Amino acid sequence: MKLYIISGLGADRSVFEYINFPSEMELHFIDWLVPEQEEEFDYYVNRMAESINPDEDFCLLGYSFGGIIVQEIHKKIPAKKVLILGSIKSSQGKSKLMKLGRNLKIHKIISTSAFNENSFQFYAFIRHIFDPKNPKVLKYFTMKNPYYLKWSIENILNWNETTENPSVIQILADKDIVFPIKNSNPNDVIKGATHLFPVTKAKEVSAILEKEFGGL
Repeated sequence: MKLYIISGLGADRSVFEYINFPSEMELHFIDWLVPEQEEEFDYYVNRMAESINPDEDFCLLGYSFGGIIVQEIHKKIPAKKVLILGSIKSSQGKSKLMKLGRNLKIHKIISTSAFNENSFQFYAFIRHIFDPKNPKVLKYFTMKNPYYLKWSIENILNWNETTENPSVIQILADKDIVFPIKNSNPNDVIKGATHLFPVTKAKEVSAILEKEFGGL
């Protein structure tokens, strides 16, 4: 069965480089697209789903922002199973900082140039929230288009899903500060891990993926 995979904000497929996927799954990575100017979130989700064949069974896997995207795709093209890593099932899972940023409309205040590849402050912030003790964090952060980054952050802040889909399988790390575990009720918890747990705890993630996708 095909497994369509979307990585986290600005990250590429190398985030999953240490994970052993179930052998029966046919992997299809969906790479991030640069949004069109003023592109609506719903239209962007449609474009991200263009490679999916709705006439055959498939599963979805999303990490971080990719977890939000796969849930939106699932609403349009139902998958056999959906699993999200380091992501949230509803707006209630957001951190206080995210909720404050949305209320203050911080994305309107910060210019696109602040997300420039040479912006020390932005990339220092990314490293801090993903895993401040891991010097390789930015290795996985390859989608550096400033408009994509600002647009994505705006849509994460504005994502307003009030109802959790109980069929979506959620995996969180206990030390994640991007999406704190206290705000969610995940199916599985990765102990002693940060938001970068698909890299740092690949063995544990692989075991969960085998449990959930193996035999489909």
